[in-house]
Amino acid sequence: MFQYDEGALKNQLLELVRRAATDLPDDVVDSIKAARENEDEGSAARSVFGMILKNIDLAREESTPICQDTGTNIYLVHIPEGVSMRKLTALIHEATAEAVDKSYLRPNAVDSISGKNSGNNIGEGQPFIHFEEWDKDYIEFKLMLKGGGCENVSTQYKLPDVGLGAGRDLDGVYKVIVDAVNAAQGLGCAPGILGIGIGGDRTSSHLAAKSQLFRKMTDTNENPELAELESKLYADLNKLGVGPMGFGGKTTILGVKMGSLHRLPASFFVSISYMCWAYRRHSMSVKTSGEVSYD
Repeated sequence: MFQYDEGALKNQLLELVRRAATDLPDDVVDSIKAARENEDEGSAARSVFGMILKNIDLAREESTPICQDTGTNIYLVHIPEGVSMRKLTALIHEATAEAVDKSYLRPNAVDSISGKNSGNNIGEGQPFIHFEEWDKDYIEFKLMLKGGGCENVSTQYKLPDVGLGAGRDLDGVYKVIVDAVNAAQGLGCAPGILGIGIGGDRTSSHLAAKSQLFRKMTDTNENPELAELESKLYADLNKLGVGPMGFGGKTTILGVKMGSLHRLPASFFVSISYMCWAYRRHSMSVKTSGEVSYD
């Protein structure tokens, strides 16, 4: 039976939130630095990337949020058999409320009916926590903070799409993704990172898209066809000329991550989860010995 100290785990979760909110992962920072070097000297795009990198450095040094919108807290949690999801949810809620008190998070949970803010980032469906059981002997918490601006330009298509000439195949998937990024323009705080979910139903397709955003920038898709399409989209989307924050330039997208699900014969959904340049995600593994590691 997996054992853990609840008080220690709450503090470890608080540290996970702090890291996610204030310390952009190295693979993301490296992608932004590479994008800056690819822009022309003296261009608006290069200047914007310079300001973005200064923002990243200051947030890391001062342990302050990278963006004023600290976003929706999205957790993907893997647990060994027998671990209580209810207890872990309670600990995540405690850590979330304390993170608000320490100003790592902004109070972002607003009741959709009354319009009242809960004041502690906790409410119905907030934070969002998805549990999956596995056969490993430790708990893994993956946390992503997704701002409202980039969430607002996320979308879902249903194939075929007659207006775009997009059929029920990977060429159709390509066409709707290009359409979505072109429609977003500088909104969503470009350059963006795309998480794509192909297939499933409307709900599982969106979850698959968001789950792709937990992948590293440098990884390669295990599916050769999707790996090829990711590379093609990355190259072609960066020819749109939207550039960072819509100022124009050679970098509109920092990465494309795709996954697929089986679907009903009658349905073919393509979900696009657009992530802003403030690609805030970190993970934490906790062993029954109490040993913890962050990534």
